[in-house]
This record gives sequence, C-alpha cells and structure tokens, in this order.
Amino acid sequence: MNPPKQTRRQFLKQLGLTAISVAASKNIFSCAKPQKPNFVFILVDDLGWTDLGCFGSTFYETPNINHLASEGMRFTDAYAACPVCSPTRASIMAGKYPARMNTTDWFGAPQPETAKNHWTRNKPLLPAPYIEHLPLEEVTVAETLKQNGYATFFAGKWHLGREGFYPENQGFDINKGGWERGGPYGRGKYFTPYDNPRLSDGPEGEHLPDRLASETCRFIEAHKEKPFLAYLSLRESGRQSRRCGS
Repeated sequence: MNPPKQTRRQFLKQLGLTAISVAASKNIFSCAKPQKPNFVFILVDDLGWTDLGCFGSTFYETPNINHLASEGMRFTDAYAACPVCSPTRASIMAGKYPARMNTTDWFGAPQPETAKNHWTRNKPLLPAPYIEHLPLEEVTVAETLKQNGYATFFAGKWHLGREGFYPENQGFDINKGGWERGGPYGRGKYFTPYDNPRLSDGPEGEHLPDRLASETCRFIEAHKEKPFLAYLSLRESGRQSRRCGS
C-alpha cells in the first residue's frame, strides 16, 4: 500500500521541525540552550532549472551557489506553484496554492472584463477573476518567524500588491526595494538611479543585484548573534550578482 501523500503545509511543517531537531541535536550533550536555525532564502525570477552549475549548467558559472548546494539539500523534483511570478511568490510566502488564495495571475494582468483592452488580449484563454495582492489575513513565513523571535529582512522584487501590502505589512522588519512593480523600471533600470520608493539610489554605476546582495550581507552581519530570516529576491537580468554566485 502506498503511503498517503503529504500536503504542502504538512511538508513545510515537517521540514521546519526537522531543521529545529537537527539544530537541537548539536547541543544534546551540553547544557546550552538549543540554537534556532537561521534562514537565508534566495529567489531568482525566471531562472531555468539547469541554469546553475549544481544542476548541470556548463555555461553559467555559479561557484557560490554550488558550494551552498554541496553542504545542503537539493530538490530535483520540485515545481513552481504557478507558471507566472506573483502567484508563485504568494504561495512561497503563505504556504498555500494560489487557487486557495484566489491569486491565480500575475498582479497587474487583466481581469476578465478588461482583457480586451490589455496588451495580452491575444491570449487563447481569458483570465479568471483574481485578487491583485497577497491578502493581509494570510499568515506569511515572515510573520510566523517574527512571532518566534526572528529578525526578518526582505530585499528585491516583491510584486505582491500596492502600498499597504508591501513587505513591511507582511511581517518583514526591513524592506530594501520591495514594492508593487514587477521589475526595475526606473531611469537606470538595473543601475542607479532606481526611482524606487523603498530603495535609495546608490553611487553612479551601482548595479542593482550587487546592491541587493550587499544589503542582505549587511543584515546578516548585523544579526548574526540572533535568529534571522534573510529573503533575497532577484529578478532576471543580463548580469546577475557576483556575490550571489550567478
């Protein structure tokens, strides 16, 4: 008899319990209080499944990511929750499938009644009605960790709703660059000036992925003595961050 399939939430819960158990086991023979594990989550928009060296790429050089993979766990049969970005990002944050939250299309896509006037109007199927933000009543991974004493940090592409639904409204203490836009559409695009209300401009020539990686590193360094969640969310570009190894 085949064992029953786990739901996504059961899997995430079990994964979290396993991480905590592993952390606690390191102190099993000491009187020291078990340390809570830190979480560094790197999300890259539109990354192909073989675009990293640790997953078979012979073109892209990703030594830092390869090193992380060699010391951790690789998921070789994992799938995105949706073929477009906003629903997938909402699913990661809330631990639910997009259909359960009614967030089934990228935020900014047409609704059924506006599809005929939208630049995507030649699609073969009309979209279903959807909510254009991650609902505040959903409990995010950042809110859960924050309630358990974690410092929480977000940097990069958010694209989960307009002001009022930004990272700082969804459990993140610090937000570097997360707002409603789905990409860097300021005057400098991937270089300063960013024209981003949640990210100050840097010196001339500064590259956006490098800046986001630097902000993440500074947060980690400042919070290394206590548990933290560092969530780095990159959008595809012609040249990814050297610090992230891709």
